[in-house]
Amino acid sequence: MKMQLAEIAKALNTTCEGDEDTIITSVAFDSRKIAEGGLFVPLEGDRDGHDFVAGAISNGASASLWKKGHPNKPEGIALLEVDDPLTAMQELARYYLRKVNPTVVGITGSNGKTTTKDMTSAVLSKRFNVHKTQANFNNEIGVPMTILEMKPNTEILVLEMGMDRPGQLHHLSELTHPDVTVITMIGEAHIEFFGNRDKIADAKMEITDFLREDGEFIFNGDEPLLRARAKKLNQAKSTFGFKEDDTVYATSFKSYKHHATFTVNDSEQKFSIPMIGKHNVSNAMAAISVGRHFGESDEEIASSLSNFTPTANRMEWEKGDVGEDIMSDIYNSNPTAVRAVLSSFGQIEVANDSRRIAVLADMLELGDESADLHRDLSDALDPKVIHEVYLYGTEMKNLADALKDKYTPQTLHYYREDQMQKMISDLKDDIKPDDIVVLKGSHGMHLEKVVDRLR
Repeated sequence: MKMQLAEIAKALNTTCEGDEDTIITSVAFDSRKIAEGGLFVPLEGDRDGHDFVAGAISNGASASLWKKGHPNKPEGIALLEVDDPLTAMQELARYYLRKVNPTVVGITGSNGKTTTKDMTSAVLSKRFNVHKTQANFNNEIGVPMTILEMKPNTEILVLEMGMDRPGQLHHLSELTHPDVTVITMIGEAHIEFFGNRDKIADAKMEITDFLREDGEFIFNGDEPLLRARAKKLNQAKSTFGFKEDDTVYATSFKSYKHHATFTVNDSEQKFSIPMIGKHNVSNAMAAISVGRHFGESDEEIASSLSNFTPTANRMEWEKGDVGEDIMSDIYNSNPTAVRAVLSSFGQIEVANDSRRIAVLADMLELGDESADLHRDLSDALDPKVIHEVYLYGTEMKNLADALKDKYTPQTLHYYREDQMQKMISDLKDDIKPDDIVVLKGSHGMHLEKVVDRLR
């Protein structure tokens, strides 16, 4: 972005205290990441962002928002007084979005939204100037930040949109007015706050609340909850999945150690993605659907999908220190995601004397159903397929108890949350060079520490 403070002040319906001719080239809410020419946004959360304005100044900030009535106004920096800095940042993003006027693709789902965002961006970048959500900046702070970071020549904006409460996607849809919306699937993520999958589906559908009238809703057609709700929309609709009544469905797929291949119903093109598993083939079909919406050929789409780079910690393969292959999928976790990863992992061929070892940590935010949802994962684990299991965390004790009749004490290992170091030590003593290991758990369980020690 590149705007004078005077223009920003007008967009926010306020005045500038300082040089209104100052050129702003970036926006940041972290004072450590502010740059020269930057506008600092002092958000109020666990810490009051106003306390960090001095640090932003020392790091080169040219201006800052300031909440009206907040004491101790700083000197030496231009200020824009606003009622609420977060709301003001969102309003500035709304203004800048209208100014640049890209086509907007909004992507959500209980699982797969980040991977689908990366795939979609890669597909569209073949022919368009594309800006996408970085990392998982997908909430009421991250989405406006993503908008404000896009270049003026952006033609398509690919936004990941997350939610953990009703109304959140409604707000993000209203902010962005997407031209295309995608829902990857409905799972149990955040069921603690919603109670059941029906309410999760209702909340996910909010992404379509401000879908443009000439836009398109692309969704997982294998989910009855989405099919039923999609009937209420007047916009164009298309589906992807594994059933013959989907618009795009997989006619074959095969998962290898580091990639998967597949074909779809209405094309002779063979597709390959640098990720494994049926669930990632589903994500790829969502990206194919978006690419076709924008006129991409299947040949172009296939070329882009084969070379895209996924966001970190989504089914990444790494080498362990004794030579083992480690699949790290530790950004987040819920029952649907764990089942998908275990299914994909179980399909990978291993040598006769090597093993598939699963390291599973607690799935968080499952509420009153947490114990049952952990326990129910037992049917996704077969000792003939997943040869050894390491379970970590308070909730995983439920799964450990459920597996005692299937696994021997030598192949089933349980660790409390204060026993991570012991688990790491036991893993390092146990793993052999030809083994393959998968790690899956919610981000709050910090399995990245285990990956770092095994690496």
